[in-house]
Amino acid sequence: MTLKSVPTRGRTLDHAAFVYDFLEPVLLLGKQAEYDSQIVTLLKLKELDSVLDLGCGTGVLTRMIADQLDSGAGGVSIGIDAAAKMIRVARKKRQSDTCRFEVAAAEDLPFEDETFDAAVSSLFFHHVPLDLKEKALSEAFRVLVPGGKLVIADMHTPTTWMGALVSHVSRWFFVQPQIGENIRGVLPQLIEKAGFQPPVHVSTYFGYIATFISRKPEAD
Repeated sequence: MTLKSVPTRGRTLDHAAFVYDFLEPVLLLGKQAEYDSQIVTLLKLKELDSVLDLGCGTGVLTRMIADQLDSGAGGVSIGIDAAAKMIRVARKKRQSDTCRFEVAAAEDLPFEDETFDAAVSSLFFHHVPLDLKEKALSEAFRVLVPGGKLVIADMHTPTTWMGALVSHVSRWFFVQPQIGENIRGVLPQLIEKAGFQPPVHVSTYFGYIATFISRKPEAD
């Protein structure tokens, strides 16, 4: 069956699918492994965990998470992306017993309530407008079990002059007002608005990419 991209008002990267694995390490200045490893470390995974990767691209992070899991115990890492070409590359290069990929939009997840122990997102939220940021976070909240973790790494308020330069040039060069929303620092408020605990700002990379961790509150 031919995969088809899911309609969304967010910006998808179908056109970059076949060069993405070469471009992303360059854009992250050779720190991709360090950056992704921190996200995996923050999850404190158990072998039986189920993890959702929002806007997974070609699945590098999804597979790193999956390699910490045990399919026999029920562990699985599922990456979703609205761009079918991204998912096609991800399935070809990184699918395994603990790693699966689906075409889906983060604002309309095809999963039951309380399905996942954790949700992650890396450099996804600056591609979608404010209302879809809200919907995607609400959907992540819905599919997480009580106490489930949320780890997001994305563009945020710049902390250095170089970070500010890269952020603002990217916003105008790519004609992407969604980046402007991130630069204004909307993510922490949106995470909390979706029902999560107030997020903790763990680290900043390159003066403009922030990592946040939060949880869905435990059931009463």
